[in-house]
Amino acid sequence: MAQEKKIKRIAINTGGGDAPGLNAVIKAVTVSALNRGWEVIGIRDGYNGLFLPENYPKGDGLINLTYELVEDITPQGGTILGTTNRGNPTRYPMKDPNGKIIEVDRTDEVLAGFRRAKIDALVAIGGDGSLFMANGFAKHGLRVVGVPKTIDNDLDGTVLTFGFETAVDFATQATDRLHTTAHSHKRVMIVELMGRYAGWIALETGIATSADVVLIPEIPYDLDIVAEHINKNFGLGRKHAIVVIAEGAKPKGGETAVIERESGKAERLGGAANILEASLKGKIENEIRTVILGHLLRGGSPTSFDRRLSLRFGAAAVRALDEGMNSIMVALDPPTVRYVPLDQISSKMRTVDLESDTVATARDLGICFGD
Repeated sequence: MAQEKKIKRIAINTGGGDAPGLNAVIKAVTVSALNRGWEVIGIRDGYNGLFLPENYPKGDGLINLTYELVEDITPQGGTILGTTNRGNPTRYPMKDPNGKIIEVDRTDEVLAGFRRAKIDALVAIGGDGSLFMANGFAKHGLRVVGVPKTIDNDLDGTVLTFGFETAVDFATQATDRLHTTAHSHKRVMIVELMGRYAGWIALETGIATSADVVLIPEIPYDLDIVAEHINKNFGLGRKHAIVVIAEGAKPKGGETAVIERESGKAERLGGAANILEASLKGKIENEIRTVILGHLLRGGSPTSFDRRLSLRFGAAAVRALDEGMNSIMVALDPPTVRYVPLDQISSKMRTVDLESDTVATARDLGICFGD
């Protein structure tokens, strides 16, 4: 949709969990916009720097992004702007007069903040929750382009999200190391990986590392089938076993392991590997050890692939604004980057297709999914 208003100043924010490649997107957006003569404003900590100025007594909730500030940030992990998955401004947790926590929609305050800062458009970098929120602001008149970010790779509309490849690469290196120690002690090693309700990280890591078992949220597992498969492999002469489990995996008839539920933020998952270990004891004679990689998957420098994808996404977001687009997300559709309406993607989750050749490959390699 064409826009008549000429862009003079844009904002960038990063929301939700951090992911390798965020800084590369920030650099690409900043440089591409500055080269067009636009000003670029970075919003601290999601939207907090805009609508919670009291949290920034030095007045640095909004920062001017310059060539110098972004010059060397492409290889850096994390985000120079900060991020948050707490305090969603559309469902902001506050106490009512009786001290009870209620959720309040503070959209109007956010939009007023954009107007005060004279921001003409927003590049919102985030996952499904962040982009759903940004799409809501777009419906209230703010011009928005989204950039898909999540190590979980569960965002609909794009073949890949940046950060995913780096997470899988690290998980692969770590799991490779576990093969040798497990072999030395004839142990079963259970590796729990992030991914929330999608099994992409666990699936790709399991295949890359020749795991014996891969358990993903899309396939509730039968504990007896898992134990039988491991015992069979040991009976055939295998000296160890590797089980890769996604944090959102659950047994048939069971529940996803949730550590924390808190108003205004997503559920915090974890503990799937510990549950599995406890359940397998007595069914397997070999010793079992559990490793939870957790936030190690989010940290560190992005791989070359994720750097390049992030830079492509950031530059494409600015081109979209320059071409008059609104309420869209940049998306990878190899070999090109295309634009997808935010309405089509921001409320959907992309999960593993059980009929895909990737799953078929895993089964052909003898990997057990517990089904």
